[in-house]
Amino acid sequence: MNFIAIFLQTLEITLPVFAMVFIGIGLKRIGWIDSAFITTASMLVFKATLPVLIFLSIIRADLEATLDPALMIFFALATVVMFLFSWLWAGWRVPKDDRGIYVQGAFRGNCGVVGLALAAGMYGDYGLSAGSLLLGVVILTYNALSVIVLTAYQPGRRADWQGMGKHIARNPLILSVLIAIPFAWAGIELPDWLMTSGDYFASLTLPLALICIGGTLSISSLREDRGTALGASLMKMITLPILATVAAWLAGFSGPRLGLLFVFFASPTAAASFVMVKAMGGNAKLAANIIAITTLLASVTITGGVFLLRLGEVI
Repeated sequence: MNFIAIFLQTLEITLPVFAMVFIGIGLKRIGWIDSAFITTASMLVFKATLPVLIFLSIIRADLEATLDPALMIFFALATVVMFLFSWLWAGWRVPKDDRGIYVQGAFRGNCGVVGLALAAGMYGDYGLSAGSLLLGVVILTYNALSVIVLTAYQPGRRADWQGMGKHIARNPLILSVLIAIPFAWAGIELPDWLMTSGDYFASLTLPLALICIGGTLSISSLREDRGTALGASLMKMITLPILATVAAWLAGFSGPRLGLLFVFFASPTAAASFVMVKAMGGNAKLAANIIAITTLLASVTITGGVFLLRLGEVI
């Protein structure tokens, strides 16, 4: 396959995802969607449509093929290493008050929406089911590490591990995975009408979530904290994905497994990072800027990364 053909195939995977983000930016700018719509739609995605999508993708999956402990363990270890690396770098280059926000923005990716959408575009049902199972590891590691680093730089704040544990236990995405696995193992089949209705409902997830991501971006707010925000964004979108993906390849991952790891590593900063920073009294504007820059960069960096990996015939 020649250079141009590989590039065009890569665009077919990534452009539909990022086109929806830019549509969201445009719809917000012309006033067809507003903050109230984005809040309601985001809640619908998080509490209903995304859990249904995850549930359906897992019960249809061959768990022997998609439940991959080695993949999950590597992702968890790589996340911890990326977290520590970004923290060490922040201790050298970032003002103390902003270090916690920098570190969280640099390692915490939007795997639940962008990562899952790209995984589905690249690998279809396997990408959805394997990515859904990997989300359990994502939620646990990201939340725990974020609390640690934000608490370290917020005087007078203490980590509420009990509250965080309850929050994770009630997370709709975690619950959907836990409920779906017994159905998949037992081979329980739901009625066709229920599966079809579920598919209709779940199909709202990715376009609606991506439009909401675009609608939340504020280009004008990027004028503040540009230096720190840009540094965290380059760490998130270039440095860490390269290091983690190379490490995964050296560890023996290839094909769809390596592709799935890459899109999860390379996903832009999660919107949840802004919520956590704001709740803990940190620099919320900096957190928002990191989310905006990484989301805009993602269309270039992820497309380029997938293209190079496909060109090298490792995914």
